[in-house]
Amino acid sequence: MKVKTTWTGGRAFTAVGDSGYDINMDATEAYGGLGKGATPTEMLLGSLAGCIGIDVTMILRPHLERINKIEIETEGIRKEEAPKGFTGMTVTFVVDGDIDSKKVWRAIRLGEEKYCSVSDSLSAEISYRLILNGEPQEI
Repeated sequence: MKVKTTWTGGRAFTAVGDSGYDINMDATEAYGGLGKGATPTEMLLGSLAGCIGIDVTMILRPHLERINKIEIETEGIRKEEAPKGFTGMTVTFVVDGDIDSKKVWRAIRLGEEKYCSVSDSLSAEISYRLILNGEPQEI
């Protein structure tokens, strides 16, 4: 999987992945942006919610006709000092419908422990490379 992210001026970027959809990101005004897109940290929280949400709806597929609403509220607690990464995240499922909570909890746990690639990736090792003017650069 690959995503190409292009600077569009100021603090704004547009990312396009294999799906072909544009994702617009920008910093808030406090960080020199114009607020014309989601912040990358909002995208991270949204990606976590979307990933676990897809997993939960796949697991609950036989019961979806009895579910009226699924909303996922994802809250992150950030460090006070830079880099202001997340120290914790809470994912709250708000579900309305005629379904036993044990079924929903089972789907959430399976998503978390077995299927959600985003939550699994949050502990991934990250490496960086630099290509400057077409030439790979070493540190």
